[in-house]
Amino acid sequence: MTTPDRSMDRDFGDLDFSDTDDLDPSHMDAQALEDLRSQLQDADPAVVIANHCYGLFELAAVYLSSVPPKLAAAQLAIDALAAIIDGLGDRLAPAHEELGDGLASLRLAYVQLHAATTPK
Repeated sequence: MTTPDRSMDRDFGDLDFSDTDDLDPSHMDAQALEDLRSQLQDADPAVVIANHCYGLFELAAVYLSSVPPKLAAAQLAIDALAAIIDGLGDRLAPAHEELGDGLASLRLAYVQLHAATTPK
């Protein structure tokens, strides 16, 4: 499976995504929240959205690589990624082609795992 190049990633500070309270603005101090908003306002939206796509790619890959594979969960992540990539198309440039290649790899892995794990 092809892993997308993460070179376009931006550093959004020390947010800990394992604890959703860190994402809740009421748990952030005012300066940290303002800094995050400032970074996002200055960021290219295609880059921010591509970063979310990379997260969906990684999520699908985790589900596919689980033992046993979590096919329903992987399918949801793959479908969400496809909706963004197909819906936005070239507006995701320069990451659009790379994201499309990653999506194709996920789809292929899903089909192969589904065939291998489905009783005949």
